[in-house]
Amino acid sequence: FAIHALLIAAVTLSPVTATARSEKDATGEDTYPPLWDLAPGNLLGFLVKDNKIVINAWNYQERLGLYKNLLNSSAKYFTAFGPQNFGNILWGLPLQHGWQFRTGRLADPSSVTSCGYEDGDLLCISVRSWWSCMNYYLAVIPFLGAVEAGFFGQLQYEIEILPPEERRADFCYSVADCRSRIPKLMDDWKAYFEYLLSTEHKAVNPATFSSFKLDDALRLMWRAHVASIAYALPKFQDSLKYLSNPEANFGEDWADAVDFIAATHFSTDLLTTNRFQAFLPQRMLVEGDVLPFISDFSPQQNRVLLSLRALHKANQLTGGLLLKLWQKAMSTEAGRKMGRKLIEDLASS
Repeated sequence: FAIHALLIAAVTLSPVTATARSEKDATGEDTYPPLWDLAPGNLLGFLVKDNKIVINAWNYQERLGLYKNLLNSSAKYFTAFGPQNFGNILWGLPLQHGWQFRTGRLADPSSVTSCGYEDGDLLCISVRSWWSCMNYYLAVIPFLGAVEAGFFGQLQYEIEILPPEERRADFCYSVADCRSRIPKLMDDWKAYFEYLLSTEHKAVNPATFSSFKLDDALRLMWRAHVASIAYALPKFQDSLKYLSNPEANFGEDWADAVDFIAATHFSTDLLTTNRFQAFLPQRMLVEGDVLPFISDFSPQQNRVLLSLRALHKANQLTGGLLLKLWQKAMSTEAGRKMGRKLIEDLASS
């Protein structure tokens, strides 16, 4: 199956013609996730109690703090890729989380509680939200994987994550707990952070990180990212019932699309992520939203959502064969380069 034909097939499935954000948006106040400046930037910025660092991952600001610690501690590995840590490939995670917060996707979709609402506890992350439960495995697990890898050095305190009010058995709360429950997933994230550490140790001049290869870092990061989604997706299938049909479909379409994006080793640095995230819906989808005719979405947003739906359906109809063919086509750097260019062209033509 020639890569060219596969790429053409993908283009046919995903006829996205979107315009990139303006330069002003790319470097303005929307660049960072909401409340980024207020999130704790070091581990002692969290509550320290009984010789433990206690983190409430069901509070937006504190979950954001997990990402901020990871970004700050990994900044030195990405100095060659732009100023102000902009080139760090971990930006995709907090920016996605910020988009979820800004668009109301972390609030209680059952409306039984005021969790996540402006007239209630705005910073509350609801355990009934499909998005917030999925994101737990892309926030807490990477963070604990980094802790286990020794990424923050020798810690004087243990790390404890507070449990939610419901579904406590669906999450893990410490390095030891997660290691016993989800060893493979912990291994995947630990491997990413161990790779970064290894480039520091191998470098002749510590300032150069001469053995660091961006493609290797992207491969390991995406492998862990995809593994987190694959583990969490069946676990939180029942949470989709709280969402409208269009929103539930979008959630599943987006999770499926990540597999295709991951195969290209797409760079999730700050500016690239912001540029592409502009095409995601700025609010939750509701009953009555029909693609591609949602009146308060831009034509580009409508087309992106329609393309994600078409891609997911095509992959389902082929029993996952489309993804397998895509992954095979992306198995070389030349193929991945074409894949990345395709994604970029689709989003900027």
